[in-house]
Amino acid sequence: MAVWPSVSADVTVTRRVAAPADVVWHVLTDWPAQNAWMPMTRVRVLGLGDGREVGARLEAWTGLGRAGFLDSMVVTAWDPPCRCEVLHTGRLVRGPGVFSVRALGAHAAEVTWEEHLDLPFGAVGRAGWPLARPAVRFGLGIGLRRFARFVERLPRG
Repeated sequence: MAVWPSVSADVTVTRRVAAPADVVWHVLTDWPAQNAWMPMTRVRVLGLGDGREVGARLEAWTGLGRAGFLDSMVVTAWDPPCRCEVLHTGRLVRGPGVFSVRALGAHAAEVTWEEHLDLPFGAVGRAGWPLARPAVRFGLGIGLRRFARFVERLPRG
């Protein structure tokens, strides 16, 4: 019987944003508005409220039309304006994810997006992760680049 090596399914991307940390945090955690910067993804809050609290439930549909997947999540930690943790509970995407914001002075911040994935498809998922990881990291990087441009273009007054 073959033994598969342990494969890290962690992905982290970081991006500097030319906007105050509190603005960055507010835009980052406006779940339904994430479709403005997150590629091919629509997020909605389930239940009452705006999803900005521990226990809030979220759903994200990633794909084009009917071709895609549903990513269900629950907010497990909420520490504004610094850190939000979610637990992905879907059939395909499972495991913790983290958004964190660190102020870099009065007019800039650093956003870090971490995913710590439980790989689907057993041994096939573990074997394929070294090929999939760069694509996942690339996609998250595109999302954060779009996020930075989106926030930096917002009117401030």
